[in-house]
Amino acid sequence: MTAAAKLKTWYWIHKWSSLVCTVFLLVICLTGLPLVFHEEIEHWLDDGKPYATVPEGTAPADLDLIVDKARAMYPKEVIDFVFMDDEEPQVLVGMAPSYDADPDLAHYIKFDAHTGELLKDGRTVSQDKLTFMGMMLALHVDWFTGLPGELFLGLMALLFVVAIVSGVVLYGPFMKKLPFGTVRAERSRRLKWLDLHNLLGIVTLVWAGVVGVTGVINELATPLFGLWQATEVAQIIAPYKDDKPPAMPSSVQGAADAAGKAVPGRTVISMNFPGNRFATPHHYMVWTKGSTPLTSHLFTPVLIDAGTGEVTTIAHPPWYLTALELSRPLHFGDYGGMPLKILWTLLDLLTIVVLASGLYLWVARRRANDARIAAMARSPVAVLEAGAPS
Repeated sequence: MTAAAKLKTWYWIHKWSSLVCTVFLLVICLTGLPLVFHEEIEHWLDDGKPYATVPEGTAPADLDLIVDKARAMYPKEVIDFVFMDDEEPQVLVGMAPSYDADPDLAHYIKFDAHTGELLKDGRTVSQDKLTFMGMMLALHVDWFTGLPGELFLGLMALLFVVAIVSGVVLYGPFMKKLPFGTVRAERSRRLKWLDLHNLLGIVTLVWAGVVGVTGVINELATPLFGLWQATEVAQIIAPYKDDKPPAMPSSVQGAADAAGKAVPGRTVISMNFPGNRFATPHHYMVWTKGSTPLTSHLFTPVLIDAGTGEVTTIAHPPWYLTALELSRPLHFGDYGGMPLKILWTLLDLLTIVVLASGLYLWVARRRANDARIAAMARSPVAVLEAGAPS
């Protein structure tokens, strides 16, 4: 294959991979802007009671006390999870009509982590999706369609990565005669936007590549967790398959304490209750995370026997779940404080310009080609003599 033929092939790959994913990527980039600041926005929009003012070092409230309050509020429902926020003094208790119920019917209750006081009786998942941040997250992750939407957007992210790679291949041959950063503003509008498209594309290359690859990984979260449960977790719980689940699970606080002792130096962050789709019928799945900047994004689950309250095993996640956990902070840019969030926002805005300019260039090229064909139809000899524009 000649160099010209290879270049033509790469151009075809870049054009169609970009065109197919551009509209979806524009929505993802636009919804990603508020998601970068989701903590700040959610805190601003929170209408719950304020946290109690307590002396520094005050011990957290007993989790059993909090869970009992939640059960008393909804005696006909089941406890789905307990989340102990390590950034805000709050404990969220997730509840559902049953473990087999529609996930959209689940809801949460927020308690003060220090006093155990009720702060807010939260919305159901379906209601939460209709809030501003809920809609932004749904449009960013699955377009309100669950797993099919996740897999589809994962495919769009993969096409975005292909567009980036093919764009890099084309950048050298097309720009080798021009100094870096050249924008030929004195030429036609289309040529000016082509130069801007190429410049911003190469400037955002590394960031866009990282966000694209991590976006693909993030959209595979549901099947990856399902694979882990069907393999390693299934082997762990195999000895319990003939046992009846405990009628009343053991102490929640005791399970959290047992998990903390099993993995010293890690923080207990949440618990899935027996029957939850991420736990087993016989165990609490207690999630712990590290205390360093890197390990704080790596989670280690500990299975606690819900009948005895004893540790069954430390279920070290497989490599693909570790990759998933590391991809999330890289994708959302929420691991370096406000300066990194601002940088992520600026790069996101530049990527929106790259996507929009690519769409404009395709439309402008088609119009130019249509005009050329129309001119040739009217006077082909005159056009050939004058020289058709490239």
